[in-house]
Amino acid sequence: MRKQLLGNTRCVADFEKVQEIGEGTYGTVYKARDKTTGEILALKKVRMHNENDGFPITSLREINILSTMHHPNIVNLKEVVVGFKKDSVFLAFDYCEADVANLVDCLVRDRREYLSIAEIKCIMLQVIRAVAYMHDNDIIHRDIKLSNLLINQRGEVKLADFGLARKIGYPLQPYTPKVVTLWYRSPEILLRMP
Repeated sequence: MRKQLLGNTRCVADFEKVQEIGEGTYGTVYKARDKTTGEILALKKVRMHNENDGFPITSLREINILSTMHHPNIVNLKEVVVGFKKDSVFLAFDYCEADVANLVDCLVRDRREYLSIAEIKCIMLQVIRAVAYMHDNDIIHRDIKLSNLLINQRGEVKLADFGLARKIGYPLQPYTPKVVTLWYRSPEILLRMP
């Protein structure tokens, strides 16, 4: 009966929310377990600011862009999951244990003042690979910051949160320049590139 109601999309009831792991402007993220496979995932609940206005454009962009991107350093959107209420839509991602902002906070808390040169190189190489892949596919992220760089227990960095990302069209068109806090703005925004 549930399949008829939801079509090919799985229901959020198929997942057990283990804990809330973060909350941002565009949604709350939960660590969850797939009841069918036992796999641990991240479920990001889409925040419906005003459900009468329809589905949020930032979430549509994120789904659209991530459904076409496949790279080891970009978060993997596994599926879109729904509940029975119209404001109950979730994006299911591979689970990462932390983000680089948390890693830096832990270093400061533990009085370790810095990452080693090898650790910095490893993180930066992965970020550069992700950005190069995006730019090769005419996509700009527009919100790269430490909290959007997820890291798993294998040390793999995954660029996440594509709500402000845009596909560059030709001819180039102007985009909103003030999308994030000044010190988190990407170079293309600071340099007034499209």
